[in-house]
Amino acid sequence: MKKEGFIVINKPKGITSFGVVAKLRKVTGIKKVGHCGTLDPLATGVLICAVGRSATKKISTLINSDKQYIADIELGKTSNTYDMEGDIKKKNIKKIPTRFELKNILKFFTGEIFQTPPIFSAKKIEGRRAYELARKGVDVKMKKNKVNIYKINLISYKFPHIKLKINCGSGTYIRSLTHDIGKKLKTGAVLMDLKRTMVGNFTLENAFNLDELNEKNIFKNIFNLGN
Repeated sequence: MKKEGFIVINKPKGITSFGVVAKLRKVTGIKKVGHCGTLDPLATGVLICAVGRSATKKISTLINSDKQYIADIELGKTSNTYDMEGDIKKKNIKKIPTRFELKNILKFFTGEIFQTPPIFSAKKIEGRRAYELARKGVDVKMKKNKVNIYKINLISYKFPHIKLKINCGSGTYIRSLTHDIGKKLKTGAVLMDLKRTMVGNFTLENAFNLDELNEKNIFKNIFNLGN
């Protein structure tokens, strides 16, 4: 039975990615545990975790994998965190966007684009997490990053609610994409809900709920890359 390797978790809402890691450390009794790409507390879905030193050394292999998300967005609001966990403000909308206008705007964000990460993010600035500085009232200046958004599918639109399926490369912030869509539409937008449905070849079908795992079954569900 493998004691070290990877496991796919279906992260529940309301817990940090580090919270998942802490739970796995407790269940496995192994201190060396990490995750392959942060999910915000608001977000749910695929979080691949590495258990043991041999697996954590390979984390970068999966962090750089392509990802797929389902995003629920609400127009007519803005937030300093770009989601529902921040300071929400209503925005006066002069014209409700049509479905045609929305689809044209989404094309603008498809391909290789530049994106500014949220100030309330785990992005490091001179060794400090951006959100730590932002919470202290520091004027955080975030640099734009080049990201790849391969495809955006409009699942549904009934103002003010939008549901999107997004296929993108590593480093893409869906909160930033939400904010930028709202800015382009001149309506404002906040991320209401986010589910990561795929990392590389791993999907929710491969994932385990945290409350299903215990010291008796967790090692049966650990795998090594290439196996």
